[in-house]
Amino acid sequence: MVQVIQAQTLNIIDLEQKFGLTQADDDQFFSEWYENLTEISDLEKQVLDRVKSNYLSLVKHREISENMVKLVVLGPLLTWTDFYHLPFDVVDEQSMEVTVQDQDELVRGRLDIMVLKDHLWLLVIESKNAGLSLLNGIPQALVYMAANPHPDQTVFGLVTNGSELVFIKLVQQNTPKYALSEPFSLLKRDNELYTVLSILKKLSQLMIDQ
Repeated sequence: MVQVIQAQTLNIIDLEQKFGLTQADDDQFFSEWYENLTEISDLEKQVLDRVKSNYLSLVKHREISENMVKLVVLGPLLTWTDFYHLPFDVVDEQSMEVTVQDQDELVRGRLDIMVLKDHLWLLVIESKNAGLSLLNGIPQALVYMAANPHPDQTVFGLVTNGSELVFIKLVQQNTPKYALSEPFSLLKRDNELYTVLSILKKLSQLMIDQ
């Protein structure tokens, strides 16, 4: 009998054991998040300053839900990266299942946002309620990335709880490996959304070039 496991109950150790994942210790494995980033425009900086201000204002009043994180933080980032336009497509609230190899286990979940190009999964975005640690979202995002039906393709992920964001890279050929970027925070004096948008723009161009 197949055991069904909910993706949100897994931790990173579970993932490494069930899917044979290893975390890369070579900085060059995931250089896309820090190498050759383009400068964003003054207009984009103004928009991101408003995004940061809006989020920090809202979080003072109440706990911010997952949907509010998507609306206030992720929506503008996707807009200014042009992921809503061809050659990309955006899918929201997508159910997924992935079988654990050599075990009678099925991991089931629902990812928040998926960006596709030519029917390939290219960017998986997982959002969490404000106040939850990014560690709650990283294993879940990795499950969805591992469920990519085109394992020969590199998949990138972005996890955020609103106040923090971290990028993920997963390569499944041969020995599956993943790596994380440094976390970016809306709580710092500098607006680190500038760098987040620049990284998304770079990933967008990499996807177009594939």
